[in-house]
Amino acid sequence: MKPPYGRITAYDLRSGSTAWVAANGDGPRNHPLLKDLNLPPLGVPNRPAPLLTKTLLFLGEGSNAVIGTPQVDWAWGKKFRAYDKATGKVIAEVDLPSGTTGAPMTYMHKGKQYIVIPIGARDHPAEFVALALTETKPTTAGAERR
Repeated sequence: MKPPYGRITAYDLRSGSTAWVAANGDGPRNHPLLKDLNLPPLGVPNRPAPLLTKTLLFLGEGSNAVIGTPQVDWAWGKKFRAYDKATGKVIAEVDLPSGTTGAPMTYMHKGKQYIVIPIGARDHPAEFVALALTETKPTTAGAERR
């Protein structure tokens, strides 16, 4: 099976055509036959839940706590990304303590926007991580673990 093993596909609903496709996650990297290859992201075969706003798509890489996840380490990851909804380009990426187990949520508090992400794994207890967004675009520098 050729990669991407996990991908995001955006459709133009006016025309029905594909607007863009992006691999979700790096995918397998530890195989000896791949070590000398300069490969693009290969994606992970998981089922993470997105959060969509007017201009952004937020998505994690899933977790091995989700039923049906393949029993290999590369089938999930700890990254949480913000994609430009129009182009599919990653505009921010944050390392989480574990993989995502459910849909991210957003809320405002005292004029600041937060994204709360449920995380966990078979070897990591379930918890929520809150990221504070900057006033313009989310960046790894503007994200704070709460």
